Amino acid sequence: MYAYIKGTLEIKATDYVVVETGGIGYKVFMSETAIDKLGDLGTQVKIHTYLKVREDDMSLYGFNTNEELRMFELLLSVSGVGAKSAIVILSNITPSSFALAVITDDVGKLKKLPGIGPKTAQRIILELKDKLKAVEDTNKGELEEMLSKKEADSEKVSEAMSALQVLGYTRKEIEKAFEMFEKAELSVEDIIKKGLFYLAK
Repeated sequence: MYAYIKGTLEIKATDYVVVETGGIGYKVFMSETAIDKLGDLGTQVKIHTYLKVREDDMSLYGFNTNEELRMFELLLSVSGVGAKSAIVILSNITPSSFALAVITDDVGKLKKLPGIGPKTAQRIILELKDKLKAVEDTNKGELEEMLSKKEADSEKVSEAMSALQVLGYTRKEIEKAFEMFEKAELSVEDIIKKGLFYLAK
């Protein structure tokens, strides 16, 4: 319903902000990390939003970037992970690190996050990798063709590609971003970070 809210930052609290636009103040729940990145009170801000509707509650959740929003939506799709838990997780890991942990089965990194035990970490990886696998199967031929053409170290690029697909980007979007920089000497996480930089442009 709401893709984003753009307006004046009126209140910054521990777990939410209030943004005024059109004479209406919107209370938007955000992670502490995201709130810290916003400007001072009175400045103009743009917050990507997710409207959570329940029988007895309607709440807006906000994010600085589309990547954070996609990560939040992915977390909500995992059984046993609610909105509040997802927001806490967002305060403690970047979208690129999260995607990399899912792709590489890094249970250790995920279980270090607040409120995430070993079983939940394994469930996150299992459920999100299943979704990713569907994307990979759809584009398998095209992905292999792209990798064989341009990349000596195809494994690193494949992992980075998969991690960005977890965040919701299409193969064509990622391919275009990857053409903007050299990847041979970069780690998987650095490829993801640079990919996100160009995808955000």
